[in-house]
Order: sequence, then C-alpha cells, then structure tokens
Amino acid sequence: MSERKKILLRLDPAVHDALTRWAGDELRSTNAQIEFLLRRALDGAGRMPKKTGEIPRRGRPRKPSADDG
Repeated sequence: MSERKKILLRLDPAVHDALTRWAGDELRSTNAQIEFLLRRALDGAGRMPKKTGEIPRRGRPRKPSADDG
C-alpha cells in the first residue's frame, strides 16, 4: 500500500462539530468519517478512481464467526 496523503483542512467549527458527532455515532474517527464521506461522494458522482484501495481498517481485528468456515 502506498503512503497515505496528509492535507490541512480548514472547516467551520459547526461543521467540524457535526462531523465529529456523526463519526462518534458510527464508531469512526473524524478523519475516517471525512474520508468515508469523500469516497461516497466520489463514487456517487462516478469519479472514484479504479485504482483506489480500501479504507484501512483500524482497531481490534474482528472475531471469526461460524460462517467463516
């Protein structure tokens, strides 16, 4: 996987607060929520690059279920 790009993003404080609350509701960091929303917007607009990798999974690995075989 290639190195992740870093950017400085200036947001209205109310927008940042809303994103932070939304991210918390979905158990994501604010950064992960912003990337999730940007990817969804790109995909919806038909502009998602084909070579785009998956969003890196963070946190504790999922426990295998009985369906995993």
